[in-house]
Amino acid sequence: MKAVTVKQLKSALDDVPHQELMELCLRLSKFKKENKELLTYLLFEASDEDSYIQNVKEEIDAQFELINTKTWYFIKKSVRKILRIVKKYIRYSQKKETEVELLLHFCEKLRDFRPNITNNKVLTNIFERELAAAKKKSLALHEDLQYDFEVQIEALR
Repeated sequence: MKAVTVKQLKSALDDVPHQELMELCLRLSKFKKENKELLTYLLFEASDEDSYIQNVKEEIDAQFELINTKTWYFIKKSVRKILRIVKKYIRYSQKKETEVELLLHFCEKLRDFRPNITNNKVLTNIFERELAAAKKKSLALHEDLQYDFEVQIEALR
């Protein structure tokens, strides 16, 4: 079965009654964890972006605490997993300010991580790439926010 376009979905959803639309959303949430997480964000957390950012930061902190530091292999694997989680939460929000803030928090945690990441080229590259991405995304924001984020980026370097 081939999926239809977003435009076709939108026109089909226009014709669906409210009760049936609710049933469709609930059925959709049963298939993938990400669908349920996105619905949770849209219904409960989108109205208070600051608390959403704070919750994600706390989860990032908790994930960094759980990293197995026995070998560089486990460290790299865990850091990539944390980055995937951060990117997923960024996709839910779709706000540039949230994206920059979460990427900078990730970079800060990675920089302060022990053992030091400067001993590992892969982790250093991840750090530099995400810092550059945060800088690039911050250029699309308001001037005051640009300045605040630029100060944080320079402090991380």
